Amino acid sequence: MRSKRCFALFAAMITLLRCTLPRQFLVSAAGEGCCTVLMEADSGVVLDGSSYDQICGAGSLTKLMTVYLTALAINEGRLTAESIVLAPAAAQEQKGAVIWLETGDKISVGDLLKAVIIGNANDAAVTLACAIGGTERQFVMDMNSAAFTLGLRNTRFADATGNSAENTSTPRDIALLCRALLDFPDLTPIFTTWRDFVRDGATELVSENTLTKNYGGLLGFKAGHGDASGYTLAVAAEREGFCCIAVVMGCADEDGRFAQGKSLLAKGFAGYTVTTPDFSTEFMKPVSVRHGMDAAVLTEPQALFSAAVPKGESISCVVILPQYVEAPVARGDVIGRVAFYCGNTLLYDTALCAAADIERRNFGDAFALLLGNMFK
Repeated sequence: MRSKRCFALFAAMITLLRCTLPRQFLVSAAGEGCCTVLMEADSGVVLDGSSYDQICGAGSLTKLMTVYLTALAINEGRLTAESIVLAPAAAQEQKGAVIWLETGDKISVGDLLKAVIIGNANDAAVTLACAIGGTERQFVMDMNSAAFTLGLRNTRFADATGNSAENTSTPRDIALLCRALLDFPDLTPIFTTWRDFVRDGATELVSENTLTKNYGGLLGFKAGHGDASGYTLAVAAEREGFCCIAVVMGCADEDGRFAQGKSLLAKGFAGYTVTTPDFSTEFMKPVSVRHGMDAAVLTEPQALFSAAVPKGESISCVVILPQYVEAPVARGDVIGRVAFYCGNTLLYDTALCAAADIERRNFGDAFALLLGNMFK
């Protein structure tokens, strides 16, 4: 009985520790170390990494979603980089990295983006959140909605800054967010700037991401640190048309995150090549069409994309088509799918569509066909 009580007490202590310790200690205790991913940007295929679906503290990488929603608002015409917004009272209350905004201060959206991306400024992030969402609370709801839309299934945002320990994500999810940010090339000059000024030159910004100084082909994104997140890094770079994204989360060492990030990118550029599947429908069997003016229809892929594969490896495919379809058939109708693999890794799949229109055969057509066959 005594041993059972001791075991129960021990279990309760472990549960309490798991609820109170920062997440990086939990990861270390599990023997997993920091979590990483290397992703090919065009397809979103994971090329390398460790524990990339492990939930970690997001820390200041949270601000990447704040930047994404701001870029989306600009793209949709709700704001411009020149739009002047007012700093809310919540901005003045922010601690840590700030540009010393006071309630009612006027500042451009462009300067706020610089402050968030380069200077990691919390007051700038809150100001953008209120300018777009009305309140930070509503903006956080928009952040989580956008996360779901982008396929970030293991991500939860609690604020616009990343200060809360409740901001959590995974390396794979952050990499997917970075993929979305690549759709806004106007952000690249900001993401790749090490030092700049805002507020008419009165406030200096210096990026924590030291790769912005000299890493060739860099496209962005962000480095950060915090008690609940450890040291973090999300970067994208391009060499000879091949773009890779590397994410490091929960790292215990400031310089180690950069070493791991560069090592992952180097693996991508040295070990992989981009190729388009050599897929031809010339030898594919047509799909039978029931009650159609023609007995069968050819199919063609909806789209073919390039994909990253290990150098020396080839791409195979798996085709899924029905035995028959019912007429009428319109060109472009989805009939089946084709999936492309490198070994056991799914690169991507795409639809197989009808290559021609096939009208449905009516009674008159059937009768004419019958007569034609009788007098052959």
